[in-house]
Amino acid sequence: MNKIKQLTKNDFNKNVLTLLSGTMVAQGIPIAISPILTRLYTPNDFGVLALIVAISAVFGSIANARYEIAIVLPEKDEDAINLTALSVLVALALSFSLFAIIVLFHNPILSMLGNENISFWLYMTPVIVFFIGLFNTLNFLNTRFKQYKFVARAKMYKAVVSAAIQVIAGLIKPNVHGLVGGQLSAHIFGNGSLLIRLMKNKELLAKIKFTEMKRLAKEYINFPKYSMWAVLANNLSQNIISIFISMLFSTITLGFYSLVNRILATPSLLIGTSIGQVFFQQATAEKNKHGHSIKTYKSTMKKLLYLAIPAYVIMFVFIEDVIIIVFGEDWSTAGQYAQIMMPLFFFRFITSPVSTIVSVYQKNGIDLAIQFSMLFITAIDFVIALFFHLNVEEFLYLLTYSLVVHRIGTFYIYYKISKGTSEQSTPTV
Repeated sequence: MNKIKQLTKNDFNKNVLTLLSGTMVAQGIPIAISPILTRLYTPNDFGVLALIVAISAVFGSIANARYEIAIVLPEKDEDAINLTALSVLVALALSFSLFAIIVLFHNPILSMLGNENISFWLYMTPVIVFFIGLFNTLNFLNTRFKQYKFVARAKMYKAVVSAAIQVIAGLIKPNVHGLVGGQLSAHIFGNGSLLIRLMKNKELLAKIKFTEMKRLAKEYINFPKYSMWAVLANNLSQNIISIFISMLFSTITLGFYSLVNRILATPSLLIGTSIGQVFFQQATAEKNKHGHSIKTYKSTMKKLLYLAIPAYVIMFVFIEDVIIIVFGEDWSTAGQYAQIMMPLFFFRFITSPVSTIVSVYQKNGIDLAIQFSMLFITAIDFVIALFFHLNVEEFLYLLTYSLVVHRIGTFYIYYKISKGTSEQSTPTV
């Protein structure tokens, strides 16, 4: 009990625990119902879902042109709410543009992806992209005001709604519409809970002015100029794997891979995201006060390593048997893929939460180089797989260890950035 009190007295730990409580439920529910879903839906259904999610995630990551990151940075709340409005406006414009492209090139896109089952949901992708952008915006607005409990609550709403619809639809008529429909409904409910609360703050909303939005768009132009392309490269390098697995192998293979992603990414989504969100706020505060964020960086890395090492070692040893027992014999292939890719997910867990250090120092050019290099490595891996006719296992080994080397390099870069310009002779935080 005393240890719990000590933890909650620390502002960093308290905020992490607040976010973690909601994130645990939000990520725990999909994992909990996965054994049900894998018995209701086929690997092919999961493969189609993975394609829609991959496309939505890529465009959703840049839906706000990264202006949502800037919401945390200004001193004045008036600037923050105008950046919020700007972020939503940009997301709306991108979604309309994406819809127009899909209408014009619908059949060629389907042919390229090699899957007719996504025809209807391809039209709905821009809607999902807009809701992703809206949630990102509201998420950072609440982060600015340290309203972590509302973010946690919204994540829980999303998880509950998605799970309920996917299970009910699967029991009535199992097909991909139930899986993707659950995802879309989750976005609607998650955003609704945060949006309703914001709309009640009439005083803050009254400060939104188009002239201010234009001014702030210019002031924080480096985010769309550099950071947007960096995060696009990052999401492409992660999600293009799903697209190419479907194209090079099969949608069924992609279904197995998507289950691996769901399982191995859980620690990052469950714990890493919460730590990363609080790290961003704490690192910004330390930087503004002392000119560096090295103490926050080191403290965060220690927490991540203490959590990651035992978790991923245990998963590596037991993952294949666990997948067979929990998800059924039909999914045994996913267990083999999981063991191959375990090192990559370990390094992703310990580096992703501290990656926002580049935004804290607005080192967007460096971030751009890091992300495009990762995309380049991924593209090279696919070319090698195509040229040498690698099977799925060989490709996953190649992808895993080439990206592990890249992650180790980025870890060192983030460390150097966190030192700032005045690590020496500064007071203790």
